[in-house]
Amino acid sequence: MTQATARETERATDPVDEVPRFARLFPLGLQHVLAMYAGAVAVPLIVGGALGYSAQDLAFLISADLFVAGLASILQSVGFWRFGVRLPLMQGVTFAAVGPMITIGTTYDITAVFGATIACGLFMILVAPFFSALLRFFPPIVTGTVILIIGVTLMDVAAGWITAQGESAAPSDLALAAGTLLLVVLVERFAPPALARVSVLLALALGTLVALPMGKVDWSGVGEAGWFALVTPFHFGLPTFPVAAVLSMLVVGLVIMTETTGDMIAVGEIVEKPVTTKRLADGLRADGLSTVLGGAFNTFPYTAFAQNVGLVSLTNVKSRYVATMAGAILVVLGLVPKVGAVVEGVPSAVLGGAGVALFGMVAASGIRSLTKVTFTNKNILVVAISLGVALLPTVKPEIYAEFPQWFQLIFDSGISSGAICAILLNLLLNGDQLRASRDATRQDEQELAPHDALRGPAPAVTTYEEATAAPSGEPEPGTGDR
Repeated sequence: MTQATARETERATDPVDEVPRFARLFPLGLQHVLAMYAGAVAVPLIVGGALGYSAQDLAFLISADLFVAGLASILQSVGFWRFGVRLPLMQGVTFAAVGPMITIGTTYDITAVFGATIACGLFMILVAPFFSALLRFFPPIVTGTVILIIGVTLMDVAAGWITAQGESAAPSDLALAAGTLLLVVLVERFAPPALARVSVLLALALGTLVALPMGKVDWSGVGEAGWFALVTPFHFGLPTFPVAAVLSMLVVGLVIMTETTGDMIAVGEIVEKPVTTKRLADGLRADGLSTVLGGAFNTFPYTAFAQNVGLVSLTNVKSRYVATMAGAILVVLGLVPKVGAVVEGVPSAVLGGAGVALFGMVAASGIRSLTKVTFTNKNILVVAISLGVALLPTVKPEIYAEFPQWFQLIFDSGISSGAICAILLNLLLNGDQLRASRDATRQDEQELAPHDALRGPAPAVTTYEEATAAPSGEPEPGTGDR
């Protein structure tokens, strides 16, 4: 068997590349859409509301957001040329850009926001290959910590959905959230395997039906929404590029790439397809291109959505074409506002209950990665301090309010601050072992990296086609890390 034939056979049998039949593909894709919908529409609502836009303009921003999120998810999962990670990853507007975009919009106008977004996307495309070289700084002690941080810090989002009506949860909302969470568990335990794979979708549907007689489902906007809305580029005018606005968004781009790297590594761990430097660069380029499209189509920077990483882990559905189907559904939602209004009617408390399961699965995936690491005192410090730093803005959102905007931009995100902390601490505390492992790996690519103190043998990452692109004498980062 030739090497090319072997690769074709691998692709044919790889669960990531399988295309489920449509009867199974559609509900799995819809499940991803429901899991991310509230987060996807939140940013245009927040930014548009802060800039004083009318209900009609807000509706357009939401349609544009869903439309581009669908295109971005298709690009990321299917891929073309050197764009797309080709893993089951969903894309949506990042929350990291909310503060800077509101500042830019109030200082200049919305066209400056879109111009800065386009510049940010181009910057991400250009620096993607350089940023992906940092993959060697993400051994299991770092990746496991980052994945754990992603799941833990996102619990604040789930809590926000449950307490959407105020600071505390109404008993009825808490009951809906708990009931939805219980439904996820019961479907996973007692339903046939085919239904268990859509446990979140079933729980959301049943939770919404239960909420109907309680008056918690608001479908009043369905009648007012149109059947078709054309998303046109530069709807609010041609973009402008103030220097200060562009510079602030370039910092956002670095934050986006840090968060997306963590999500890509996490989903690669879950589907058992380790992310290589080349694959990571392709995924970051797709983020950049999606962000450029976002600026052109009147929306904002895009990144991977962590809640959908949790859904992949919960359902164990590894096919990237499920994300492709979800992207197609998002495109339809962006073009058909009436359908989007139906989805928007799902009560936030029901989403919160499902979110607890989804974000908890992300955190559990991080713990699973950390089981590969021997916990010396140094490694305990890496995890403990990184997790603590990441939780500070989660438990006390105003902790950095007196600091400069650039500092808040980075450290208000527990994911980016925790990831940076984990990388730097690992370099500081395990730097000697890191250098020793790189020297040893050059001599023998199969030798374990001692700075990770892994248990058990390491399968060669070079079984994947992307790893063949590694320079001679320099193993693909991540070799020996699993």
